[in-house]
Amino acid sequence: MRRETWLNLLLVAALLGLSACGEDAGDPAAAAGGAPGEMQLPVEAVTLEPEPLARGLQTVGSLRADESVVVRPEVAGRIDRIHFEEGGRVEAGQPLFTLDPSTARAALSEAEANLRNSRSASERAKQLVDQQLIARSDYDTAQAAYGVDRARVETARAALSKMTLRAPFSGRIGLREVSVGDFVTAGQDLVTLVRSDPIGVDFSVPEGALAQVGEGQPVEVTVDAFPGERFSGRVVAVAPSVDAASRSVQLRAQVPNPDLRLRPGQFARLSLDTSAAGEALLVPEQALMQEGDTRFVYTVVDGKATRVEVSTGRRVPGKVEVTEGLQAGDVVITAGQAKPMMHEGMGVMVLPAGAADGAGGPAGQPEMPAGEAPAEASPSDEAPAGAQADEAAGTNP
Repeated sequence: MRRETWLNLLLVAALLGLSACGEDAGDPAAAAGGAPGEMQLPVEAVTLEPEPLARGLQTVGSLRADESVVVRPEVAGRIDRIHFEEGGRVEAGQPLFTLDPSTARAALSEAEANLRNSRSASERAKQLVDQQLIARSDYDTAQAAYGVDRARVETARAALSKMTLRAPFSGRIGLREVSVGDFVTAGQDLVTLVRSDPIGVDFSVPEGALAQVGEGQPVEVTVDAFPGERFSGRVVAVAPSVDAASRSVQLRAQVPNPDLRLRPGQFARLSLDTSAAGEALLVPEQALMQEGDTRFVYTVVDGKATRVEVSTGRRVPGKVEVTEGLQAGDVVITAGQAKPMMHEGMGVMVLPAGAADGAGGPAGQPEMPAGEAPAEASPSDEAPAGAQADEAAGTNP
């Protein structure tokens, strides 16, 4: 009985296999493993139209103080007084630090006493030489001693004045590095003083743009600290030579900064006006592709992708000017053109913005809805015929 059951099961399995082969052979598309219809690559695209383009240069730079100095003492001494508040404003000539002046005062007193003595000696010598009671050389020696003592007094006074450090210009004082009672040496950093109204902007432009820039040229500055705000200024200096390494020329602009919102050291983006506004064809930056030195885009012509080599010009935020290769009305692919299957003559299907990245496969094949798992196959679909036979045999008594 068991032997007959095995033979029956094997016969049924063979008949099922032959039936499946017959169905596949009758469907050429299934035999080839592909979907019916021509494949179309989903893409996004824009139609080019002339857009306003301000003729200008875009570059980046750094803000710098109009004047900046690190206050350092010329002589050694102990800090006796500090005359400012950190981060506050000081005026030109205002005292900043006072070093202990006792030694310098004593030296000045000694020099002044010696000067008084030598002055008296010089006056007596003059009277005596007039009366021909001393030699002329003795009078000259007295005069020389008097002159030396006068110089020593001036030196002592200068040394005493160096005990007080004053602001060389008006500006904002920084954070001090010392405290009252500290002993400082000559040349030691004490505090930084900056003047940032107007504030400077250092930047560079390519040597090819040298003819478009010059002193007095308007410039607009933006910084990350104040998004959406533009600060206007003018170019005040152009370097006399071109940097041989970078092939660029350095420039400096000044921007009014009465409220001191802009700070030295900030990163800045600059726009220089070079001529009146005009119109140009602008393509999104992501549409551009490059192979070596060749730049190109894909356009849509009669439902197929066409590769077009282009020449580019100025850049504006998010877009690039195309000077050669395209014209108004061209449909340029902006998303989907970087997929591996893209090539010249590829069939494309233009989708709304944002849809190309989510499109799954060729046209005519529906995608699986998000979050829906494929239906599980039944055991009879997954297991081979032999396994089914073994299972059936095991259930027979």
